[in-house]
Amino acid sequence: MRDSRLQKLAANLAGYSVKVQPGDNVLIEMIGSERELLKCLIEEVARLGGNPFVEIEDRSVLRTLLNCANEEQLATWASYDLERMKQMQGYIGIRAGENVNELADVPADKMKMYDRIHRHPVHMEQRVKKTKWVVLRYPNSSMAQLANMSTEAFEDFYFDVCNLDYAKMDRAMDPLQQLMSRTDKVRIVAPDTDLTFSIKGIGAQKCSGERNIPDGEVYSCPVRDSVNGTIAYNTPSVYNGFTYENIKFTFKNGKIIEATANDTDRINALLDSDDGARHIGEFSLGFNPYILHPMKDTLFDEKIAGSLHFTPGQAYEVTDNGNRSSIHWDLVLIQRPEYGGGEVYFDDVLIRKDGLFVIPELEGLNPDSLK
Repeated sequence: MRDSRLQKLAANLAGYSVKVQPGDNVLIEMIGSERELLKCLIEEVARLGGNPFVEIEDRSVLRTLLNCANEEQLATWASYDLERMKQMQGYIGIRAGENVNELADVPADKMKMYDRIHRHPVHMEQRVKKTKWVVLRYPNSSMAQLANMSTEAFEDFYFDVCNLDYAKMDRAMDPLQQLMSRTDKVRIVAPDTDLTFSIKGIGAQKCSGERNIPDGEVYSCPVRDSVNGTIAYNTPSVYNGFTYENIKFTFKNGKIIEATANDTDRINALLDSDDGARHIGEFSLGFNPYILHPMKDTLFDEKIAGSLHFTPGQAYEVTDNGNRSSIHWDLVLIQRPEYGGGEVYFDDVLIRKDGLFVIPELEGLNPDSLK
């Protein structure tokens, strides 16, 4: 018998997130071996009158493929994946790999080539900009291990997070979106962090289950040359299979002029992928009430209650500062007291302290209000 929570999740993904309409072509991409949610999604898309298509990827096979890749092969691969994506009105990406570090030993030049030739045009340019899309993780023993939980406990946590009342959260986001849209100067303060920048004229976007599951953030983007100061992230991050820790950036006039981490040479090589990689493409405040601790999974970590993320790389067109890059790397700073605390100021007014919103119009986004 199927878990009813799966069927609810599939209905939310197809109906609420992607808003499948009769005749829509919807690509369901599965990374990993999970099949029940995949089957629920096929049935739900079809029930709504859409046409489901399926792609199943094995990361260990992708590792071998990338190790053997050349530019001509990647260009051919990208051309047919791009053509398929152009025929899709919707996209649902399910990430359920068994090993988040599967691509860790793929040579950096191969990963950069893959990002530039395949992932950027197919996903960042076509899928993100021109389809109705949502991406989610699916619970498995690997994810439970990253979260330091038993598999059963993690599954319960997962469905609490992913089947949250996102319509209620969406309404509570309105005051923050409006405030961010009229804000000029932002200041971020935390241990080893004092950062200033402007978001004037950029606008703000709500994320309430229509693009990511789990969700719970409102994002904007710094004016490209306005960022100055230092930020020390306190959350580890996996990028292209490698776990970066203790990341610290210093900015001057929008550009990362100094970067350190547990592998300083490696992070600087990544930031040298292109000119845009050393500039910021997103600033966001996270507030999912059920996500409290990092688990080296960006889709969860960037939504942590009392967190923010400050993202080197590509800007989204909806909050565009003009920055273009083959990367988009959401790096997270948690400001709750147990992680060192911190403050967020908009135009010199304190709006969040130690992870809790402190002005009345934003208190609806604090955990007790959202659960």
